[in-house]
Order: sequence, then C-alpha cells, then structure tokens
Amino acid sequence: MNRFLKVFLIFCAVLTGLSAAFYAGLWVGGSFAPAPEQEIYLASSDPELATLFEPFFQAWDLVHEQYIDQPVDDVKLMQGAISGLMSGLGDRHSSYMDPETYQQVSAPLEGGYTGIGAWVDTSGTVLVIIAPMPESPAEEAGLQSGDIVIGIDGEDVTGTAPEVVLQSILGPADTLVTLTVVREGVDLPIDIPIMRAEIEIPILEYRMLEDDIAYIRLYQFAINSGEEMQKAFDALLLQEPIGFILDLRGNSGGYLDAAFDVTSFFIEEGPIMVEEWGDGTSQTYGSLENPAVTDLPLVVLVDGGSASASEITAGAIQDRERGTLIGTTTYGKGSVQNWIELMGNNGAIRVTVARWLTPNGNQINGTGLEPDIEVEYTQEDFDAGIDPQLDKGVELLKSTANSPS
Repeated sequence: MNRFLKVFLIFCAVLTGLSAAFYAGLWVGGSFAPAPEQEIYLASSDPELATLFEPFFQAWDLVHEQYIDQPVDDVKLMQGAISGLMSGLGDRHSSYMDPETYQQVSAPLEGGYTGIGAWVDTSGTVLVIIAPMPESPAEEAGLQSGDIVIGIDGEDVTGTAPEVVLQSILGPADTLVTLTVVREGVDLPIDIPIMRAEIEIPILEYRMLEDDIAYIRLYQFAINSGEEMQKAFDALLLQEPIGFILDLRGNSGGYLDAAFDVTSFFIEEGPIMVEEWGDGTSQTYGSLENPAVTDLPLVVLVDGGSASASEITAGAIQDRERGTLIGTTTYGKGSVQNWIELMGNNGAIRVTVARWLTPNGNQINGTGLEPDIEVEYTQEDFDAGIDPQLDKGVELLKSTANSPS
C-alpha cells in the first residue's frame, strides 16, 4: 500500500438511487465479449464459473431475441452489467463510472480553486457535505455537516455521480449557485444560495487560551501539516501551557503521512494505525518517534465532520489513552479506494482495497469514533457565539491541572 495515498476530501451533497443503478445493471445484463467467445473462455478456464454464468448468458440471449426495440446497444448492456456487478458488492464506496462521466471528472480544473468552500465526501453513490470551511461562503450561508445535495440551481441531481455534482458546484468567483439539500431533522428540502469565491484553504491556527491552555485547530492534513504543527508547538511551549487542545472538528482528512506526523507529536512510540487488506493480511504503522508534547494533558475535539486522517489521529490518541475525545461521533471514513481505468475506453471502477483500524483493531469505516465525553454543538450555540465543546475541554484540562498529584 502506498503510504502517500491521497484520500483528500473536498466538497458537497447527497441522496441518490443505489437501487436504480443496481437493477439497471443486474436486469439489463451484458457481457464482456461476444457470447460464444465468452462461453468458450469460461468453459476452458473455470467450469464452475461457466455454470454460474449460465443464467447471465441466458438473459443476454433473451434480450437479443425478444426485447421490442432492436437492435440493442451491446456496449450499454456491458456497461450496465459492470454497474450491477459493483452495486452487488453492497459497498457504497465501490462503484462504476461510465466513460463520459469518467472523462468529465478526470479533466483538470483550470486556474485556481473557486467555489463555495466546503469539504465533501464523493466516495459514495452521492455527494455529502462533510463540513464547511471556516469563514467560507458555505459556512456563512448556513451549509452544515451531513447535508445532502439533491439539486443545483433548481436541477435535480439525485442519481448523478457525486464527482459530477462537485464539478457543477465549482465555478467562477462572484457567481451565485443555489444548492438544494436534505438535512437530518428537517422535513422538507432546503434551498441555500451561496456566492462563489476564491477559496484559501488554511492548514491550522493556534493561540493560547485563558488559564494557560494551548489551542491548535488543524483544518487539513496537508503535506506540510507536520512542519506547521512544529512551529505551533515551538511558539506555544514557550508560554508553559498546562495542557493542549487539538481541534479536529470539520477536518475531513488529507494525506496519510500527515496523520502519522501529527499523531507522532503526541504519542512517543508504538502503534498508530492498522491497515487491513482483503486477503486477510494487515500492516501496523507506528509512531515516527518525533514527540513534542507527550507529557501534557490532551483534549481532542471531534464532530461529524472529522473524517479519514482525522479519525486515524483521534483513534490512536483514544486507544493509546493519550488524551480525551470530546464532541460528537466522527464521520466514519476508514476505507481506501483505488480508481482503475477499464480497457477499451469503458470508464473506470472504484474498488475498496483496504480498511483502516485503530491500534486496538476497532473499525472506523461506517461507524466512526465515539467520543469519551459527548457534547453537542447546536446551531443555536453557534448563533449565540458559544462553543460548549471547547468550553468542556477547557474545564477538563483545568480540573486535571488542579487535581492532586
């Protein structure tokens, strides 16, 4: 496994029809070559496989013999079969992308990044908002973690590949885009107009809070996050803090190596993450042994926008009992996908090839991390300018510092 695998998440939306893709592929059928040649290949290579595929090729022949609108498009049938194959895995992160869609999302963006400023999950069948970036147009407009984008500028995008939805949201600065989202706890879809802008993606910010508590908010696990964290430690440790708060709320992840760098500042040695493969093998990754603050009390703030590399760091700190997690359950993105282009310009498939586990072997993917202390942070709190999760972290560190040794 390439440790430099980039799992960077970027932007917004959700709600789509997995069942539609499944039935389109499963029932329309298809083949990977003309029927006689395919039958000969299967029979010569694996008799059991040939028997397994007998109903498949029976359906193929029936469609060609009895379907009312002839001739049928064999290429579309083949692509539909691949789509059904991937849907049959029951894994929302493994999927098929047809040639037109794959070409569209693979085209490089021109110029700088302009959009609404939100991290999203495009690895499933729909586009889900992980978190708006701080002080971004998305945050100012009221976009929230977990929002599902079902429409753009009045056009229904349910069933559209999330990568394509993302491309539609990006656009020139100072132009308006209206997202229609489904939000948990709200009965009807919500229209959210957002003015696009040039987006500067921050890495981190740090400061001393009252009561001699050091605070670092890490926004992304970038290539140079370790270097920026070291600068923050150098400045903060001069002020002799009694404890540290690492804020990973809304941090959708980034580079795996950056997660190792950041986690190793807090954990001196031993396991940080386990990578598990489909053949039953696994690899344990340990601390890089570059400790900066292994002896001071630590609080990690997490929420539903903390994903991927954030969950690796938070999970290691929790399992190794290095610090206390405060907030709400994390996003639950602990799997690794490879895009594999298919021969003959037939698009690509995305296949889940590995999963990340915490040092104790706990599953991240689909479940997330439960905080040690659960504290909600509501829209009412945000509007009132209060942060109960941060306040709880400060309270815990003060009580730890004041407790008898």
